[in-house]
Amino acid sequence: MIKDILAQQEERMKKTLEALHREFGSMRAGRATPALLDKVMVDYYGQPTPVNQVANISVPEPRMILITPWEKTILHEIEKAIMKSELGLSPNSDGTAIRLNIPQLTQDRRTELVKAIHKKAEDAKVSLRNVRRDANDAIKKLEKGKEITEDEAKKGQEDTQKLVDKYIKNIDSARDVKEKEVMEV
Repeated sequence: MIKDILAQQEERMKKTLEALHREFGSMRAGRATPALLDKVMVDYYGQPTPVNQVANISVPEPRMILITPWEKTILHEIEKAIMKSELGLSPNSDGTAIRLNIPQLTQDRRTELVKAIHKKAEDAKVSLRNVRRDANDAIKKLEKGKEITEDEAKKGQEDTQKLVDKYIKNIDSARDVKEKEVMEV
């Protein structure tokens, strides 16, 4: 029973970590990456659609993203979506493709990004703590219902804490890697 609870909670922790990695991937760090466009939605025949589902996205140079739409008619819509996005990038179109030049980050912008990175990492840790609380509540419920012994409950809570510690280390290392990437000049 405790194993089931731990397995279920570890799955939630994995999802928290994956979400954090996606968040970090969509943050601009002075280096071109297709993940920057993950949150950009294009109006495609009246439906909001992610850019990567209507165009080929490549990185021909370290500071450039090349977007080649599958249909030329959608080129203008992609440009509008990029302009509306929070990326702060201006698209250059040649009629067949869009080039996004990624400028160097200013020191102020780097500092802002580091703060945002720390906040996202802290939010992920809070989420892990909520998972831990849920797991511990479920274990205590089993103990109160006399389904497990006090020792088993204590061991289950210790195992939950070990799991949380492991994922907090993963979050810290992901944060450190992203911070280093942002501060790189």
